[in-house]
Amino acid sequence: MSGIQRVLVTGGAGYVGAVLVPALLDVGHEVVSLDTHWYGKDVLDAVARDERLEILEGDIRDPEMVRKAMAGCDAVIHLAAISNDPSADLDEVLTKEVNLDAVKLLVDEAVSAGVKRFVNISSSSVYGVREEQDVTEDLELLPLTIYSRCKCDAEEYVRETSKAHSGFVGINLRPATVCGWSPRLRLDLTVNILTMHAWRNGVITVFGGAQKRPNIHIADVVEAYVQSLGWPAEVVDGEAFNIGYENHTVMEIAEMVRSEFADGEVDIIVTDTNDPRSYHISSEKISRLVGFEPRHTLRDAVRDLKRAFDSGSVQDWDDTRYYNVKHMLSLGVGEPD
Repeated sequence: MSGIQRVLVTGGAGYVGAVLVPALLDVGHEVVSLDTHWYGKDVLDAVARDERLEILEGDIRDPEMVRKAMAGCDAVIHLAAISNDPSADLDEVLTKEVNLDAVKLLVDEAVSAGVKRFVNISSSSVYGVREEQDVTEDLELLPLTIYSRCKCDAEEYVRETSKAHSGFVGINLRPATVCGWSPRLRLDLTVNILTMHAWRNGVITVFGGAQKRPNIHIADVVEAYVQSLGWPAEVVDGEAFNIGYENHTVMEIAEMVRSEFADGEVDIIVTDTNDPRSYHISSEKISRLVGFEPRHTLRDAVRDLKRAFDSGSVQDWDDTRYYNVKHMLSLGVGEPD
């Protein structure tokens, strides 16, 4: 899309944001990062001196801060959220404020500011648990949790606003679970967890194993977000797109992880689970309509993580910043069960 120069990234210091912000700078954009910095500001140190980057510390629930961050921006990539079901369950009021009410605020302010494109990062969890072989974007949404319900309602607000305002293009993206290395590392995601356990303990514990878990390499999801700024408006306006790589079972993922270590170095232990839920999504639509194809495998993510672990990039494995729920509890959000 022509004319997009300055981009607001909410959650710019998050797991994906810390990779997305440098990627946007690399292709020539000016970037405003708005983040509470709950997980640290240092994750953007590598690009912090770039004159095209403005780093703001603030809350997306704050209208004055949102207006300040939005000023002069041509596009918004909205990442900031209470991320995933366990985190959202800690404080449902906070989750609604951040994952729904703040999205409405951002969208309204974007319209007022003349923003041309709003890319809302939703979640494939909006589908609920499905039996269909190919979970496509035209299926009815069946959100089961406060997290997925807020994501679903936020999507609707973006879509309806996009319909109501000519020149304002709203897109909803539904990524699979992201994996791989980031300066703001998360060790509470499936591929990342299994790789950490293999590296630290030489043992991977698999609960069940037959459940499917769609994942996507962080470099690919970032590339999709960057590309989304240029997708043809007539093709994507008001649309939703799944973004995934492959739908592997947890056992298949564990086997991939083990294969990246020396033969016999890592054992896999299988134990029973009371959570048989299985998720699988189709990413055919995004390939067909805008030509997006992932270029990295889950093995690439495992190798990236292993190299980082080998180099000593993680010093304190118990630092709560690697684990969303633990860190939110440490900040006084919610109470442990």
